[in-house]
Amino acid sequence: MNRTPSLLARLAAPMLLMLATIASGPAAAQSAPDWSERPPRAPAPEFAPPEIERHTLSNGLDVWLVEKPGVPVAQIDLHVRVGSVDDGPNDGLARLTSDLMDEGAGDRDALQLADAVEFLGIGLSTSASLHTVSVRLSTPVSKLDEALALMADIALRPTFEQDDLDRVRTSRITALEQRRDEARSIAGVALAEAVYPDHPYARLGSGTPASLAAITRDDVADFHAEYVRPSDAALVVVGALDWDDVSDRVETAFGSDAWSAREDAPARLGIPEPTQVGGRRLVLVDKPGAAQSVLRIGRVGTVRTSPDYYALEVLNTILGGSFTSRLNQNLRERNGYSYGAGSSFTYRPVAGPFLAASDVQTDVTAPALTEFFRELAAIGERVPDGELAKARDFLALSFPSPFATVRGTAGAVRDLWFFGLSSEAMETYAEGVRSVTADDLERVAAEYVDPDAVVVVIVGDRAVIEDDVRALDLGPVEVRSVEDVLGPAPE
Repeated sequence: MNRTPSLLARLAAPMLLMLATIASGPAAAQSAPDWSERPPRAPAPEFAPPEIERHTLSNGLDVWLVEKPGVPVAQIDLHVRVGSVDDGPNDGLARLTSDLMDEGAGDRDALQLADAVEFLGIGLSTSASLHTVSVRLSTPVSKLDEALALMADIALRPTFEQDDLDRVRTSRITALEQRRDEARSIAGVALAEAVYPDHPYARLGSGTPASLAAITRDDVADFHAEYVRPSDAALVVVGALDWDDVSDRVETAFGSDAWSAREDAPARLGIPEPTQVGGRRLVLVDKPGAAQSVLRIGRVGTVRTSPDYYALEVLNTILGGSFTSRLNQNLRERNGYSYGAGSSFTYRPVAGPFLAASDVQTDVTAPALTEFFRELAAIGERVPDGELAKARDFLALSFPSPFATVRGTAGAVRDLWFFGLSSEAMETYAEGVRSVTADDLERVAAEYVDPDAVVVVIVGDRAVIEDDVRALDLGPVEVRSVEDVLGPAPE
């Protein structure tokens, strides 16, 4: 007779044992956990910022070197202190120039250059912002010589062929026209113009179809020749390399034999200090049929070197700089108006903008604005000690994160060069944010987050939202069309 237990019996046995244990009563049950106190937190590991070496090439080019042993890769970034603020009458010139730098350089055309980059398995890119033109290289150390040669060609010897200019310009103009369907892009342009009237920051550097169409090859070549110069540049090198490994290589690629210093270089355009927003006003950009409203609230902020920097970092973390911030918890978690809401201070050589932002459902545009201004007013009140401590810890403990990679480290070093900071700025960051007090937050909130002196930009369906927005009585409302913001649509 087969006495082997059936599969059903074998599976049932543990269940019967568990039921018997439960039935045995409270004496056998484990005691409930005590949730009244949080478990002790282990001390955070000490963060030691990387050591930065400073060197200078024969032509005066600054080199910032961080040795990061381990993975044999390198990030090498060239930054030149020139950008869209130097466009002059040719709006969009800096970005068009940077776009063309890797479309053909040295003795390679665009396709040959792309093939060479792909063959080496490296990353090479160009970009331009308001204040910098950059060339970035990510490469295995084993490919460094070939990669540096390509990078130097792109940075110093772009060919700017007319065919490439025509093709890239057409692509950029097409991208500009596509913004008409992108409410966030419309809001960004409208806000910049409203916060920075008659100022270089009113232009975001993308240009307009008309301005791009007017730029010639000579304009691009002259801009590169006049402004891309070693006296206004820095080379950031991060990776499994020391100075002995790279000194001759970067001198060959970017030293005086390859890139001579110009004694007759033209003066840079000056950037005036912006004027703060006066009063509160609203700009309603009509986008008929929009399923949601894009909300942007802005004013002039401050510079990175402000003595209030650490207090503003903590203040913004509480207001809108983290997932658990007040704005996000209000508009997303409690009210369900949005997938996310936040705020930021953008630092520039002169005062950059403070921004509070969200995209909300069309039917809750007015209630969402009410909650925005509720939070902007409340941040001026005394912040509870627990909330302050959480924000300080969040900033101090997350600060080391970028230094885990060569790219993140290079970005942090770039900021030191760009803002004219010493390496002590990295060493003292945690101490700086942890020294912020509730009194500091009250003071900077009153100065930098004044809800009575802001521009509110709303991009949405005017027919649906205008009456409710006006009923809030937040200030005068200027109604604009998409064409008012971006110019007339092409025929």
